[in-house]
Amino acid sequence: MRTHLVDRVRNLGILAHVDAGKTTVTERFLYLTGATHKRGEVHDGTTVTDFDPQERDRGITIFAAAVSCDWAGHRINLIDTPGHVDFSDEVERSLRVLDGAVAVFDAVAGVEPQSETVWRQADRHGVPRIAFVNKLDRAGAELDGAVESIRTRLGTVPLPVQLPIGREDGFTGVVDLVRMRAYVWADGADTYTDEPVPHDLGDEARHRRRRLEETVAELHPGALEEFCGEGALSAETLTGALRDLTLTGEAVVVLCGSAYRNRGIEPLLDAVVAYLPAPSDMPPVRGEVPADPEAPFTALAFKVSATATGRMTYVRVYAGTIGKGDTVLDAVGGRTERIARILRIQADRATEVDVARAGDIVAVVGPKGARAGSTLCAPGAPIVLEPPTTADPVVSVAVEARRSTDTGRLATALARLSEEDPSLVVRSDPETGQTVLSGLGELHLEVAVEKLRRDRGLEVTVGRPQVAYRETVTKGVTGLLHRHVKQDGGAGQFAHVVIDVEPLGEGEEFAFTSTVTGGRVPQEYVRAVEAGCRDALVEGPLGGHPVTGVRVTLTDGATHAKDSSEMAFRTAGRFALREALRASVMTLLEPVTDVTVTVPAESVGSVLGDLAARRGRVTDQTTRSGTAVVEATVPLAELFGYASRLRGRTQGRGTFTTRPAGYAPAPRGQAD
Repeated sequence: MRTHLVDRVRNLGILAHVDAGKTTVTERFLYLTGATHKRGEVHDGTTVTDFDPQERDRGITIFAAAVSCDWAGHRINLIDTPGHVDFSDEVERSLRVLDGAVAVFDAVAGVEPQSETVWRQADRHGVPRIAFVNKLDRAGAELDGAVESIRTRLGTVPLPVQLPIGREDGFTGVVDLVRMRAYVWADGADTYTDEPVPHDLGDEARHRRRRLEETVAELHPGALEEFCGEGALSAETLTGALRDLTLTGEAVVVLCGSAYRNRGIEPLLDAVVAYLPAPSDMPPVRGEVPADPEAPFTALAFKVSATATGRMTYVRVYAGTIGKGDTVLDAVGGRTERIARILRIQADRATEVDVARAGDIVAVVGPKGARAGSTLCAPGAPIVLEPPTTADPVVSVAVEARRSTDTGRLATALARLSEEDPSLVVRSDPETGQTVLSGLGELHLEVAVEKLRRDRGLEVTVGRPQVAYRETVTKGVTGLLHRHVKQDGGAGQFAHVVIDVEPLGEGEEFAFTSTVTGGRVPQEYVRAVEAGCRDALVEGPLGGHPVTGVRVTLTDGATHAKDSSEMAFRTAGRFALREALRASVMTLLEPVTDVTVTVPAESVGSVLGDLAARRGRVTDQTTRSGTAVVEATVPLAELFGYASRLRGRTQGRGTFTTRPAGYAPAPRGQAD
């Protein structure tokens, strides 16, 4: 593949809130591009990307699934990501290797909590996006309302390039405001007919086209020049400007349709090709690796999966070319690995290929030590790419094998689980000796335990979920002096430090500064004191929980000509901060979540009372068309088992979603 063919690749993710329809959008992509020959449906359990039995049982996406298809001469590598907050780390790892994304929104609900969360994740990674307002055939669907929520809640400039034809059940197509043509789908038809704009929508279409031109001209210098000179924008200029604004993130192109009814998908595919970036459009990774097939091989592993046929490592190839049988360097692990097979993935199916080139997303078989975040590169050109971040777990359960003979198998299975999903953490409790599994939420742990039972055939018992508490300083101390002196033959240890401890601002974890003057503590010893302080943050004085929100200032110190060392000052820093924390006023923090509860209006009183009993703080409440939406902030510990309680109070009609909201002070004795 020559370099210019990288331009004909699109690596994108589908992002959305739970039940906005992103898996259905993915299925329609596969069907219309000919990658599949039958339309899969979530409610029938026949989708390609939700292939795991738990996904089909629960009706939600749990694991990011990669698929490929071809459209208009372009290769589209697509990752269908989870929408539930408990699996946001899957989204994080996917976004790290994607060039663009389609954000799917419900035409009735607009921007929902997890929509906003994944949007902010994409912001952090600088991933260009286009938006698709789905489910326009639903009662209460409204494009303008959804667009306004994108503007107000996401803080971006939405640029609607389509006008719906018909409302709710009468939704039959869209007017393309760029080409000023109508695309109409007959009932049951897979493709649209290209028609003139309906007469009754002519004025509205022209008005919206004019507004689109004016907004684009305000944001794009080239479009402004043509708009001022000609009084209008040509379709070519408008398309080019929309692409530029998408790539810079200054605005987001908005399309609409109904994926379930197969309406609006082909124009969305055209928009993916027209507006989202190719690998060659993205800045070089770390400023060093351009998307060039002729450059030294560089790839990032973002997912590891153990299957019946062996261990597969999913990689994004950023530069160079890799062939079957080649040897690569795992730059993180420091070992060479042989590539036995290269697979182009179609969810749970794979097609073997001989080579992978810059811009490809494939799976490789052979590397045994590579983890999510490992860099695979040419042995002669080592490089380490920035790995995806992993969220800290907030919920833990104790797990043990029901049969003592399965204890070894359980340990192996848990190690494999945490290898496949780095947001799962396995540790042994030093006090009880129990094996503790920690994750991002109750559902996250339920899925992990069920995977042990189904995939490994293990019978396990699970303890009650426990949340991850933190400790913080509310009133610190000044001038705490600690002298570390040790003499037991040979070289001794001497370190003298004086520190101040004070609380940090909300959301900040740790800060260390030194105001020592006159060289009383050399710089290398200052760094050792900071390292010792970080060691002390692992266990706080209240209950052994990690400490956060602390500023430490090294104000003075002294050294010994022979006995001072970095080790001595690291030890002194650790013990000094431990003493300072015991002398400070400390507060226990518990994780809290923002909860959005949707219930029938007649059930809202009962739901509000239940939230209050769970120490919830209601922040907003709206009612629309007989449905009440309550937003509240609730301690995570109080939400265990909430799903079944909500169903009972609303006769099964209530739903809720959550997203992390950080930490808040816990009542005294809460963690006992």
